[in-house]
Amino acid sequence: MSGPDASAAGRLDELTSWHADWLGLRVGVLGLSVTGFAAADTLAELGADVLVAAPARDDDRARILDVIGVRHVDDPLETVPAELVAFAPEVLIASPGFHPDHPVLRWADAAGIAVWGDIELAWRVRDKVNAAEWILVTGTNGKTTTTQLAATFLAANGLRAAPCGNIGVPVLDAIRDPAGFDVLVVELSSFQLHHLPTWGPGALHPWASVCLNIADDHLDWHGSAEAYRDAKAKVYWNTKVACVYNRADEATMHMVEDAEVEDGARAIGFGLDVPGPSDFGVVDGILCDRAFLEERRTAALEITTLDELEPAGLAAPHIVANILAASALARSFGVPVAIVHDALRDFRLDAHRIQTVAVAGGIRWIDDSKATNPHAAEASLRAFGRVVWIVGGLLKGVDADALVAAHAARLRAAIVIGVDRAPLVAAFRRHAPGLPLFEVTADDTGSVMPDAVALAAAVAEEGDTVLLAPAAASMDQFADYADRGRRFHDAVREMLGGEADDEPAPHDPSGEGS
Repeated sequence: MSGPDASAAGRLDELTSWHADWLGLRVGVLGLSVTGFAAADTLAELGADVLVAAPARDDDRARILDVIGVRHVDDPLETVPAELVAFAPEVLIASPGFHPDHPVLRWADAAGIAVWGDIELAWRVRDKVNAAEWILVTGTNGKTTTTQLAATFLAANGLRAAPCGNIGVPVLDAIRDPAGFDVLVVELSSFQLHHLPTWGPGALHPWASVCLNIADDHLDWHGSAEAYRDAKAKVYWNTKVACVYNRADEATMHMVEDAEVEDGARAIGFGLDVPGPSDFGVVDGILCDRAFLEERRTAALEITTLDELEPAGLAAPHIVANILAASALARSFGVPVAIVHDALRDFRLDAHRIQTVAVAGGIRWIDDSKATNPHAAEASLRAFGRVVWIVGGLLKGVDADALVAAHAARLRAAIVIGVDRAPLVAAFRRHAPGLPLFEVTADDTGSVMPDAVALAAAVAEEGDTVLLAPAAASMDQFADYADRGRRFHDAVREMLGGEADDEPAPHDPSGEGS
């Protein structure tokens, strides 16, 4: 087929409002995941002509597509479906999981067919109810916690705020909420950012933005560390008020420096050290704002203290960094520090994020199944003293050698799970040859965690922490990281029976142990 003509491309440029003329626009949607379904549902409501092509059928969603009149093709998508070619879409909406080199995306590129992600579509139609401001959150780790914190702070100030995006609620669902929102806090993965333009009618213009940190991840998807960083850097483009960056991660500062932003946008740093003017940081255990006050060169505003955060399990260093970043985002929107302080009193981390499962015999059992890459696992390891480490899964092309070398001295033992065990075992033998090292070789998902927990219990001693921080994805043996964490909980509770302490003491976040 020949590519779309200039008039078709011009029509796409004009589609920057819910109230624009979407009627009859031919749109192909790739994937029937949560985001793919939200895209198809939204486009049907707009009056577009939609064809969904998905490699895996979701019967419930497929039935709903039938009800709303959206055609769908069940196809493995190893090649371009003939139905999609005949449909001749004017634009494709790609679900985040579709690799840039996917055959359908290569076909679209060769044919001159525009490719959008669900985020660009949501931005173009964000004015269905009222055009809320957007605050963008990305980073290798900490995205979900920071997104939830920022939305919590905004809501506590009386604003209608919603966490959405990669956090689980599609942005397209949020912009169609009948009550509307004042501000959306949008968590963005590198996959979603990859498809975003930085200029033109589909480019986002967020109120504030942050890249929390950057470390090698998803290299199998992006192809290189540079491509992964380039995708993350898009978060800052066209920011209107505040570009929040991590002072401890120089790459995030360079992202801000290289981004084209709107006039008046400020760079706001955060870190665990003493803040300078225009920064957030920590002074003598006090979390401080030196950015959003007139006297910032000579004074600071107190947000909270480490002592106040400790009972809620929020005093681990990487969680404190997330709190500072979220505070900066909320303060950019005018939320008073007193509101932030009070909102933190009731905030709790999601399950599987440094979650204490049990304490028995002086041994603490911690679930950080959400640590799905080495960067996240490193932050978790630093939060504890002497560790029996349960590690492994799908490494996603990332080398964990440096992680093992950096933390070998704090380990009591290592228990390796998952399909990518060989490189981890080799790293332990290189950097910690005398460390007790165990492999869980069970293929049965139901046996992996009971076996790992039994091995940990056999070597852990009073004062140790048994830490599930896999540094790897979970889909080799589990449905997702939450399934992995739940199975760890079940195995620990089954093993301990009634031996767990009733009230586990808060852990020591200093990294020095008790």
